[in-house]
Amino acid sequence: MSSWQGILAQQKLPTIISGYATLSGVNTKTANCYLEDCQLKKDCQLYRLKIYNMIAGYRQAYNEQFRIERYEDMLDHITETYGHRPNFRVAETPVFVPHALKDKLIAASEDILKTLMRPDFQALSESAIPPHLRVPNETPHTTFLQLDFGICQDENGDYFPQLVELQGFPSLYFWQDTVARAYRQFFHIPDHFTHLFGGMTSEDYVAMLRKIMFGDSRPENVVLLEVEPPNQNTAIDFYISRRDIGLEFVCISDVIKEGKDLYYVKDGRKIGIERIYNRVIFDELHKRNDLPRGFEITDEINAHWVGHPNWFFRISKHTLPLLDSPYVPKSYFLSDLNEAPADLDRYVLKPLFSFSGQGVIINPTKADFDAVEDRSNFILQRKMEYAPVIPTPNVPAKCEMRMMFLWEDGAARPQLVNNLIRLSKGEMVGVRYNKDKDWVGGSVGFFED
Repeated sequence: MSSWQGILAQQKLPTIISGYATLSGVNTKTANCYLEDCQLKKDCQLYRLKIYNMIAGYRQAYNEQFRIERYEDMLDHITETYGHRPNFRVAETPVFVPHALKDKLIAASEDILKTLMRPDFQALSESAIPPHLRVPNETPHTTFLQLDFGICQDENGDYFPQLVELQGFPSLYFWQDTVARAYRQFFHIPDHFTHLFGGMTSEDYVAMLRKIMFGDSRPENVVLLEVEPPNQNTAIDFYISRRDIGLEFVCISDVIKEGKDLYYVKDGRKIGIERIYNRVIFDELHKRNDLPRGFEITDEINAHWVGHPNWFFRISKHTLPLLDSPYVPKSYFLSDLNEAPADLDRYVLKPLFSFSGQGVIINPTKADFDAVEDRSNFILQRKMEYAPVIPTPNVPAKCEMRMMFLWEDGAARPQLVNNLIRLSKGEMVGVRYNKDKDWVGGSVGFFED
């Protein structure tokens, strides 16, 4: 019997029922009825072996076998391999995601994709793009798509996802594969759990990213564009992409423009830019008046945008009021509301285009509602209560799951490829709400295959 089976074999019946409930996304009464139907209670040893796949067992085993030294070894290994230590907090644990929750996340994603793939979506999202930030040569659809779900609990105790926000913008595509492989290298992750979707291996996944980034161009003619890339919190993703596929990262201030052609200098050579993997966020760029620029993102250029900047606006919190799904909390543009709702305390006030939770008011007052001047750029979103679903050595952590998509040029629809998870013990998921806490931060989900 393996050590994992041994841990499960020691569990008492109520613990097993509770664990099965967690795995299946149902309440304990339903789990108990199901297990009675299976007639497994007549043989507790068989019962325990039968539920070997239970998430609760894997969680308990992981937590009991966790050693902080192994966690530090994992981070040191990543730092030594890529020459950079992540600037954000990496959680001590991955998340084991059961079939039932995986199915709900995929169903929720499909509901949202129905709107994003509508023939008239570009017309519906036209007002999202500020006129002075519109970029020429827009692509027919986004290349990158992120759907962020908070994991909540209903009145029956069942877990379900609720959409927090969505982005037509890149995420940590390279880091998420790297950290998943690192967790697997330094901790025991069962073979039938995977962080990727559609039967992909890590090799398949990186090959798809390489194809999307480079197209028919040589790697040296493709750049990752950012504002001072090494100083970004997401810089580890840039170092990984440079090492693993040869994607050079370049600061926007180092781009040279001659007519409509763009260049950058490397090792004394002026190299033409044919494709741009865009990681620049307009808000940050506009705050950096000190940054010299010979090129503006809104310029007409002879280069292809891999992740066209207009989709950052089109697929954003601006999209939330357009969605209709049980997995999407009701949202309203402030410009559509003449007065604050009577139950304002059940809503969150959000600016449309902030990043990392900036400008969000969790408990808005009528004064906050009335004080907003640019009402077309704010929404009210129905509050959701994240459930503390991840047991840790002290208090349970709440969980936000990002479903990560790639949409290849010419493809009929986006493809779900990877995931990103953020664990929190604070009022919100952001770093400033989780200071001095452990078992929080960036993570990855291993989904039951």
